Formats: sequence, C-alpha cells, structure tokens
Amino acid sequence: MIEVKNLTKRYGNTLALDNISFTIETGKIYGLLGPNGAGKSTTMNIITGCLAATSGEVLINGYSIFDEPVEAKKYIGYLPEQPPLYTDMTPAEYLYFVAEAKGVRADEIPRAVEEVMEETGITDVADRLIKNLSKGYRQRVGIAQAMLGSPEVIILDEPTVGLDPQQIIEIRELIKSLGRDRTVILSSHILPEVSAICDDIIIISHGKIVANGPMREISSSLKSETIMDITVKATKDEVTSVLSSISGITRFEITETSTDASGVSTTSAKVHYPTDIDLRETVTFAFSDIRRAVISMTVEESSLEDIFLQLTSDKAAAFDDTANSDNGDNDNVSQENIFGSNDVSESSGSSFATSNADDELEDTDDADDESIYSYNPEDYLATQDKLADYVDADEDSLDDDDNNDNNDRNGKSVNASDNTNDDNAHGKETK
Repeated sequence: MIEVKNLTKRYGNTLALDNISFTIETGKIYGLLGPNGAGKSTTMNIITGCLAATSGEVLINGYSIFDEPVEAKKYIGYLPEQPPLYTDMTPAEYLYFVAEAKGVRADEIPRAVEEVMEETGITDVADRLIKNLSKGYRQRVGIAQAMLGSPEVIILDEPTVGLDPQQIIEIRELIKSLGRDRTVILSSHILPEVSAICDDIIIISHGKIVANGPMREISSSLKSETIMDITVKATKDEVTSVLSSISGITRFEITETSTDASGVSTTSAKVHYPTDIDLRETVTFAFSDIRRAVISMTVEESSLEDIFLQLTSDKAAAFDDTANSDNGDNDNVSQENIFGSNDVSESSGSSFATSNADDELEDTDDADDESIYSYNPEDYLATQDKLADYVDADEDSLDDDDNNDNNDRNGKSVNASDNTNDDNAHGKETK
C-alpha cells in the first residue's frame, strides 16, 4: 500500500531522517513510535505530502507523493496532532466543506457526511458549534474529516493527546473499528495504547528505523534468553533436583518456598533457557514423573516499554557520540513550518549545529508539548507580579514623558512670548 524508499530529510546540517525504508501493508494497524525529536512527525508529513523530502521516494498505491500528489493523496486521510477544525462551523457544515475540498461528488456528499458522522459517533452533536464541543468530540470530528473520500489509509498523529481516560478509551475503540477495513498508521507516546491497538510497530530513533514488525517478533529478536516463572507443590530440594537434571536450562533461582499447616511444601523458581527452545512441556513432565503438581507456569515477555527503552537508549547514545564528533558540541533544533505557525517536524535537537544563525529555527517539537499542559501556581503568580511591576513602571515612564512634553510645550510658549515681546519692543524702537 505504502512504500517508503531511502527517505532522507535535512534541515540545514541537521539530519532529521537518515535513509529510512519501510512498507505499510493493507489491512493492518501500525504504531509509529520514537522519542521526542526522533522524526515521527517529519515522516508522517512527508508521507501525506505536507513536507518535501531531501531525497528518497514515497509511493502510495503505486503513485509517487512527490510526482503525482493529487492521485496519491486520494488514498490518504490525515489527522494532524492539532485537528484542522474551523471552530465557528458545526460538524455537519465543516464536513460538507471538507468533502467539497476533497472533490467528493456533490450528489454523494450528504451520504458520505452522514456515514462518517455515524461511524465516529458525532451525529448527536452535528448541529452544535465545534468550539463548544469537548476535546474528545473535536478529535472525533477530526477523524471524521480524515475518513471523508473513503481513503484506504488513515494516518493519525497523537490522536489521544490531552484526552481524559474515558475519551481515550472511546477513541481507541474507534481506531480499532477503522482498522477492520482500512490501513491505519498511528503515532503515539502512550505505549500501552499502541501495544493494545497495533498489529505492527515501527520504532524510529534519531532519524533511523531501529525496529519494524510484530511486537512479539521484535521482542524475541532482542531477548537472548527466555525466563519462566514456575510454582510447584514440592520442597526446595526436590525442585532443585528436577531443574538441575533438565538439559537446556542455563540457570535457575529459587525465589520462594513455604510450608502450609498440613506440612505441604510449595516452591517457586525462575528458570532461564535459550529463546530457540521451549522447555515448558519438558519441565511439566519432569515434575509429573516424581508426582509433584505444577501449580503455575508463566513465561515472561518483554513489554513494549522494555523494547522501546532498549532500542532507543542504546541507539541514541551511539548516535549522539557520532554526531558530537562530526558536528561539535553545540545544540540545535529545527522545525519546518508548513502551515504558517504549526510545527510539523521533529529533530533530535541534542547534538547538532547549523552552519549559520539563519539555519537555526525555533523548536516546537513534541518535547515542548509537556510545557503546554504543565501549570505551576507559584510561577504563574511570580509572572503576574513581574507583569504588574512592568506595567506600573511603564505607566510612571509615560507620566514622566507626558510631564516632559508639557514642560517642553510650556517652555516653547514662554520662549515664543519672549520673542514676541522682544520683536515688539524692537519694532517700537525702530519706529
């Protein structure tokens, strides 16, 4: 469906995307992950045709987003992190407008708008002004506009940011429903959300793809061993004896042992073995042979958080070292302003320096989003006090200026009067 080939994006000397390639298949939900400044938003904006690449190619259903943008964009619906809404319109009015802008046939617009409103659950608020809707409903309107035109790919950039828990659950269920008959690409910082929704994940770190595929496969490729937690109705010595006799176990630790009032012992252990073998059946039969019951057996799996931290931390450190040796120790961040004042790019911002001051652009990346939602009452009051002092000082300055102006004007009047008297006196003498 989507092919990204050798995609590179530079802002001056800053490398935001470094020759990345991946393929998006039809009918899956993809999670696009990465730390702040990794290049997620830059990638999304290039795929959707909102941003030009330095080099590389993006094909949407066979059409180049650079050479054939009109045809390519027919297959894409896009919701930026900040939904592009006209808040003085109602959802129905706005969706009619978007449908016309997308080239939906006039006789099909009413049906298309009705379908997306029903699918996103906004029919009940269709005639209310968007500015009076909650953020959850605004996100739904944003998703509805992305769905208009029946695109085969829906791209959502941080669709649940700033929502309350109930709204997050509702949007999450909506995204799952979209994935039943469409391809969905989802960018999010909420890792459990991605783990619950997405079929495949793509992790970007410092402009490079460090993982791509199903989470289970990525987890298996990163783990050097499998860890199994087991609890058996047996004494510590019996568990130690059985586990020591099983070929393939590299090591094990007894984690807990207890004896109940009737004298029955229970022992728990953590067993380590290589990932290329499965010892669950072997361990079960081994304890069965000595007539000891296995109460529980679980295999630990790496969470998405574990995978994310392992991939981004190691890669980031190596990348930063290389960048520092190449570009010096100056910090620099960049943004590409595509929609006037809206930021649509991400760059690493920790190890780069541009060649001149003109190349240095203001950073409005995801890392700054936290400051938008943080609130410190003490800082707020201090700021207000400073502002009040500034206003008082400014008013005093204006009063002084007014007094000076009045004095100047009075002085000029006196001088003018004196000159007039002198002239009159001089005239009389002349006569």
